Amino acid sequence: MQTKNYISGHCVIENNSVMVNGVKQFELEQASFSEFAKAAYKNFNMDYPKFFKMDNLSKLAFLASEIILGSKVKEGEENNIALVFANQSSSLDTDVKYQGSIADKENYFPSPAVFVYTLPNICIGEISIRHKLQSENAFFVFEDFNAEFMTNYADLLLATNKAEKVLCGWVEYYQENYKAILYMVEKQGDLEHNKEIVNTLYNK
Repeated sequence: MQTKNYISGHCVIENNSVMVNGVKQFELEQASFSEFAKAAYKNFNMDYPKFFKMDNLSKLAFLASEIILGSKVKEGEENNIALVFANQSSSLDTDVKYQGSIADKENYFPSPAVFVYTLPNICIGEISIRHKLQSENAFFVFEDFNAEFMTNYADLLLATNKAEKVLCGWVEYYQENYKAILYMVEKQGDLEHNKEIVNTLYNK
């Protein structure tokens, strides 16, 4: 019989609001994503100055992951927390900005500060650096959120002892349209980890 896994915490960020374990914790109406992200960062008392240099996809992923992981990963967990993310637009929002910097006739050199974020998995790198994670990680690009794939992948990592916890979910950002749904999967908890529950979290 397949061992059951559980969701120990989840965070949804969309429409300028932050939901943590189903409860709205923060909202900022009529604001751009940049304004909202900065306000959320301050609201949750985060302290990581590099946040302000990240692209918007990385900011979105960082906010959600920081809320779940907390300001510090427990000692000894650095090799045991896997990261599995997915989205629809890859890093397209930043790619467009980078292409714009190349096309700018007054700018002789493309911006390296923008170029560094022209891969979607850079957001995983930012989280890993923040928490000194040296663990399994993957970033997938799907046309739509694929709860079955994400559920099976997380369960496989736990079943094969590649990780003791898996932070996974959807992190989508393109031209001010965004949604993050991240959740922690582990072997103990109250909310069962299966594709139906994951789909419910995504569609709330």
